Amino acid sequence: MTEARKLYFLLCGFEIIPKTVSTKNRGARFVMSEPIGAFLVERANGEFFLFDTGINTFNIKNRVRRAEYYLWHGWEPPPVVYPEHELLYQFKEIGVRPDQVTDVAISHVHADHTGNIKHFQHARIHIQRREYEYGMNVATPANAVFKTDFDMPDLNWQLHDGDYQIAPGIELIDTRGHMPGHQSCVVTLPNSGVKVMPADAGDLVENYEQEVLPGETVDDAAALAAIRRLKQIVATTGGEFLLTHDPVKIHQAKLAPDFYD
Repeated sequence: MTEARKLYFLLCGFEIIPKTVSTKNRGARFVMSEPIGAFLVERANGEFFLFDTGINTFNIKNRVRRAEYYLWHGWEPPPVVYPEHELLYQFKEIGVRPDQVTDVAISHVHADHTGNIKHFQHARIHIQRREYEYGMNVATPANAVFKTDFDMPDLNWQLHDGDYQIAPGIELIDTRGHMPGHQSCVVTLPNSGVKVMPADAGDLVENYEQEVLPGETVDDAAALAAIRRLKQIVATTGGEFLLTHDPVKIHQAKLAPDFYD
């Protein structure tokens, strides 16, 4: 029996990036406005689980951080985040307080996924061990990883090696390939069934229909295996992909305060 009751898709802004960021060796002439997203799951016990956290707008608005984190590394223009895209604005719309979130899972440490961890320092923060070690010890803003977003004293890190379950019906699966410890989320809802949130294992429908690797990979074979595993989950469960970054599919999604149940 699943403990997931509702799933909210939070639209947290847009990033203007070359298509090659999402499709390896494809689309060099194209620039895409890709959404940034996070997912909030209401559990049967009234607690909430958050998958990814969007982007930290302080790093965009602050002149020094904007230069140091974005402009110096060619990430220009920086992401566009309107007030209604702010994570806490959307929490308020839904009627949820940050302190009701007991567990947060981070797909990987790229800045458009870690930006609002600061609001959940009371929660358990779940991440693959390999990704934690990469983020803390190797990555820099040149890798689109902003350590100031997640290197906080006394943060309650939960380090994982492979697949695990937050609660019945809320699963995190190891989809290494795009990043050293990338993970994706599978939620089973009581009425609409299985929703698969790949994060950046594949940004676009194209990644799955044509098995195109993401633009950045640490292991091509693992990245392809991750895409195929996610496709298999959708096929065998009759599930549905909820793609974080696809600029077309976002128009077909139920966005918060609407929800999937």
